[in-house]
Amino acid sequence: MTGPRVALFATCITDTVYPETAKAVLRLLERLGCEVDFPLAQTCCGQMHFNTGYHDHARPLAQAYAEVFAGYDYVVAPSGSCAGMVREIHPGLAGTGPAVERTYELSEFLVDVLGVTDVGAYFPHRVTYHPTCHSLRMLGVGDRPLALLRAVRGLELVELPQAEQCCGFGGTFALKNAETSTAMLADKMRCVQDTGAQVLTAGDNSCLMHIGGGLSRLRTGVRTVHLAEVLASTEEEPWAAATR
Repeated sequence: MTGPRVALFATCITDTVYPETAKAVLRLLERLGCEVDFPLAQTCCGQMHFNTGYHDHARPLAQAYAEVFAGYDYVVAPSGSCAGMVREIHPGLAGTGPAVERTYELSEFLVDVLGVTDVGAYFPHRVTYHPTCHSLRMLGVGDRPLALLRAVRGLELVELPQAEQCCGFGGTFALKNAETSTAMLADKMRCVQDTGAQVLTAGDNSCLMHIGGGLSRLRTGVRTVHLAEVLASTEEEPWAAATR
């Protein structure tokens, strides 16, 4: 008996900048028995357009999303931000439908749909987790990512101080309000460094890009790794910092 037919919605930033995350989602879901497809006609969810006031430009993107992903059992995105855009904003732009209703952020899908927290991962590093704003406040993923991380063999999970504070990215917010964004980033980086973690993980590459850039410029040695890559790592196929 085959598993659910799942469409991978990679999202723009993952597809163009962090393709290893999309590959990790594929490996992880196939390992858990899913039949995974990557629809080549997929494009942007329209969040950037919508958040900057170009609602008329976001609407056809929402309509295209509904068409491209309509025929799948589920749509899984490695981004609370983009999954939140689809579930919360797309109905007001293009109406609801199967694709919208069946879209899940990765940790939601693993815990709520597949019913697993132990995904067979192995990641022998000291890790702290940053709950990104949209996953925390829009989707309400709660402790699902933490439950998944606690089940990873070899992983030492340390609590991030002031975890619920925004990292300062906020899409175009970081461009339009650079000084405020930089101050927020400084606070976040200080909290990350206070944990003594080797790795910072999160469910959105956009936030990891923002925080990771700052940590890199300070030469802290802390790596940023998407949650999907942590969960896809096994003893047979371990995540390797040298490849990043």
